[in-house]
Amino acid sequence: MLQGEDLPVQSEWVIFVVVLALVGVFNLTLALLPRSWIAKACKKGRDDEQLFSAPLRLLGGFAAISYVLALVAYFVPHRWNLDPQLMLSLCPMYLVRMTIDPSPVAIFFLLAPMNAGVYGALGTTLGYALLAFRAQH
Repeated sequence: MLQGEDLPVQSEWVIFVVVLALVGVFNLTLALLPRSWIAKACKKGRDDEQLFSAPLRLLGGFAAISYVLALVAYFVPHRWNLDPQLMLSLCPMYLVRMTIDPSPVAIFFLLAPMNAGVYGALGTTLGYALLAFRAQH
């Protein structure tokens, strides 16, 4: 477990929290928009299957990868000395492991799903950005 000077300085990792919060706000806003507005922005038909299939595929892929990454981050031996900055950017729940060393049950049913939700939302954001970008070109 990291303590004292081994913990990353707050100013170094706060950017990740801000970026992930912005992704969350964007996805919440997107979830509240009418389907016709989203279709208009992506220049797709309201009933086009691609309008939701591409973002959902990215959501599933990002969520699955980040869930597995959270499990790997928990079960990796401490002697491997993983870079905290890299791990915090890939798995925000790694901060919990660095400070309190939670139980495997908490990892499987609370922290890893939270990590999957965060990065699943990032996948959805990228999916809609790709659709909107393709529509303009």
